Amino acid sequence: MNDISIIRPIRLSDLDRLCELAMESGPGFTSLPGNRELLKAKILASEAAFSQTRGDPLGSSYLFVLQASQANKVIGVCGIESSVGLREPFYHYRLGTVVHASRELGVHNSFQTLYLCNDYTGCTEVCTLYLDPEYRCNNNGSLLSRCRFLFLAQFKERFPGKVIAEMRGVSDAQGNSPFWNGLGRHFFSMEFSEADYLTGSGNKVFIAELMPKHSIYIHLLPKAARQVIGEVHEQTVPARKLLESEGFRYEKYIDIFDAGPTLACELKDIRAVRKSRYVDVHIGPFQQHITPFLISNTSLQNFRCTVVETAPSEGRITLTAELAHLLQVSEGDSVRVVPLKNGS
Repeated sequence: MNDISIIRPIRLSDLDRLCELAMESGPGFTSLPGNRELLKAKILASEAAFSQTRGDPLGSSYLFVLQASQANKVIGVCGIESSVGLREPFYHYRLGTVVHASRELGVHNSFQTLYLCNDYTGCTEVCTLYLDPEYRCNNNGSLLSRCRFLFLAQFKERFPGKVIAEMRGVSDAQGNSPFWNGLGRHFFSMEFSEADYLTGSGNKVFIAELMPKHSIYIHLLPKAARQVIGEVHEQTVPARKLLESEGFRYEKYIDIFDAGPTLACELKDIRAVRKSRYVDVHIGPFQQHITPFLISNTSLQNFRCTVVETAPSEGRITLTAELAHLLQVSEGDSVRVVPLKNGS
């Protein structure tokens, strides 16, 4: 059997491996806190979301894992929050501009500012993307990220119209954030890693209590802090490029801790959502195709997604028995397909 990577919903039996991935992800990865009980709670919340017959109006959390079939090993994780900010505040800095001018003195100055806001409240968030470095090959990264778009396409009624993605900001190997050192540390009196951990654990009350309520003038920040505003961690560059190829754009909103950019796109405008279509399954030998396709079944609780190197033709796609088994589909079942990458 070939070692095929397959996406499936997370299970409680994945807890030990999820803890390992959380430790590997390092500081600055807010949605994967290094706390076993918190991770267990995330898995239980995801299992509840997949079992619901309809989406929760206050938002649900869906977690998926990427499993190498032959090795029987979880090699990555990704997630979707259906509606952020409805159960607890969801904060960003919005970049803006203010003008100070005096006609009498002939002075006209324009300044960039940061303003604490909750503008993305109610949006869907794609999040918690982490892939074991050993397996960052063979389209695994694309599968792990883009599988969420086929899930969104299949279950649109569970998700609002806009989708966002918070990108990890700049920090060094020790977890030091230039932006945090230049701004946040002065208000929170704690290290970046501690504030990041508290946020990942769901404790966000302290943000509203301690953050400045007025606009912050960017030119007053240290140069090191200014330079990383809207920039991503070096390990996050591929993830940003992938999302941009799907239609996501930077709208001048950043993370309040590390200044990483938030990208956004209307759900209907995401390439993989817009271009995906249904075809029927035929089981048999297939000819390898140069263009890889993303393919998923249409099940909620037993959602499966993978990459196939065969193309649909005349309303159907031919899968080997092995692939059909992994996708949990049978002859004649409908599946959703889309070219893996833009331009394919």
